[in-house]
Amino acid sequence: MKKIFAVAALAASMTLSGNVLAHGAKAKHGGIVQSAGDLSFELAAKDGRTTIYVDDHGKDLPTAGATGTLTVLKGAQKTELPLIPSAGNTLVVKGDASLVKGNKAVAAVTFADKKAVSVRFSIK
Repeated sequence: MKKIFAVAALAASMTLSGNVLAHGAKAKHGGIVQSAGDLSFELAAKDGRTTIYVDDHGKDLPTAGATGTLTVLKGAQKTELPLIPSAGNTLVVKGDASLVKGNKAVAAVTFADKKAVSVRFSIK
C-alpha cells in the first residue's frame, strides 16, 4: 500500500512540475526573466538603458498608466530608481541602475488597474 502511495505521489509531482516548467518564459531581449503571478518580467540592460518588459502568458502587457520602483541591492547599499512607462509593454528605469554580477534587484510595479506586483531578479 505504501508503494502505491509513493508511486502516486511521484506521478503527481512530475505532472505538476511539467506544468510549472511550461509556464516559464524565455528571454526575448537578452535579459533576466522572472515570473510573478501570471506575469513574466524581463529585466534587460542595453546601451546604458535598463528596461523591464512585461508579458502576460507570452503576450505583451501594456504598461501605460503603470508606476513603480526598481530597488537595486549591492551588498548593504540600496538604491531606489523610478520606473517610467514607455512604449508598449516596457517600463524604463530613470537613472543609472548599474546592474553588475552579484547584485539583486526588486521591481515593485502598480499597473493602471491598481494591481500591484513585486518581482525579484538576481544578476548573474
